[in-house]
Amino acid sequence: MDTLQCMRVFAKVASEGGFAAAARKLNVTTSVASRAISSLENHLGSRLLYRTTRHTTLTEAGERYLHRCRQILANIDEAEAEANAARQHPSGCLRVHALSSFGHHLVVPAVLRYQEQFPSLRIELTLSGTVPDILAEGYDVSIVVAPGLPDSGLISVRLGSTSGVVCASPRYIAAHGEPETPEDLCRHSCLQLATPVFPFNKWVFDGADAPVAVEIGAPRYAVNVIEALEPAVRSGLGIGILPAAVALPGLTSGALVRVLRGYDVQPVLVHALYQSRHFVDAKIRTWIAFLREDLPAAFEADHRALAAIDRPR
Repeated sequence: MDTLQCMRVFAKVASEGGFAAAARKLNVTTSVASRAISSLENHLGSRLLYRTTRHTTLTEAGERYLHRCRQILANIDEAEAEANAARQHPSGCLRVHALSSFGHHLVVPAVLRYQEQFPSLRIELTLSGTVPDILAEGYDVSIVVAPGLPDSGLISVRLGSTSGVVCASPRYIAAHGEPETPEDLCRHSCLQLATPVFPFNKWVFDGADAPVAVEIGAPRYAVNVIEALEPAVRSGLGIGILPAAVALPGLTSGALVRVLRGYDVQPVLVHALYQSRHFVDAKIRTWIAFLREDLPAAFEADHRALAAIDRPR
């Protein structure tokens, strides 16, 4: 027995004053409406309606049950309307996760631009050094930067790729010289961004035929957030790989120097992960669509800025 449908039939019979009129409103036969009420009464063990050939009236139990049915059906209709609206218009709270080494400089500005378009939408942004369990931790979208993605049941949308810039300070170069090839790094003090998505003690560069992985040994300094790596590089502690957006201010001002200019750090992929492609809420759908336009434009802007700095003057 479909209790909810039987409740709808009962409420309609009560409001229309008879089975035939209710059946017409519900687009079912009178016999189907009658069987629904009988099933409901058998389920409840109580008579809800007095039936005669001319009249249908509520019993006392029926009046009480009708009051509850109408409350329940109204709540269900409201919940369905809210759920349908969520698929059509961004609403509620969008919970976003991003890796901190990437999120501070690219995701935070994107969130602010997105929220300008949907000012009534609340956004909770979490930045951390680890990739979360989206289902367990209740995130709508996680933005992940990694060489590759592990197999999972999540839906992934590629947002582009980005690579780091090998940097040092003029002070470090003056004291220790400049590496000419990636292999020279083993003789330098290397500073490491240590996160679960990047290999530790190993830097990977694009090669002519295949990626070239260079062992840098035990780093003198390792941190899990980029905000603690850039000041160490700038102070002369050693050589580090910085995201372009982080390196650009120092490269522009002269506080940082780009080293190994002829060797590109292997790009890493940027993906947005979410739970399902079926019945996606509008807040998730519009956020993903926004990121697919916003982040590639940001990557391209960083690339042009680096090219301008590298251009001979």
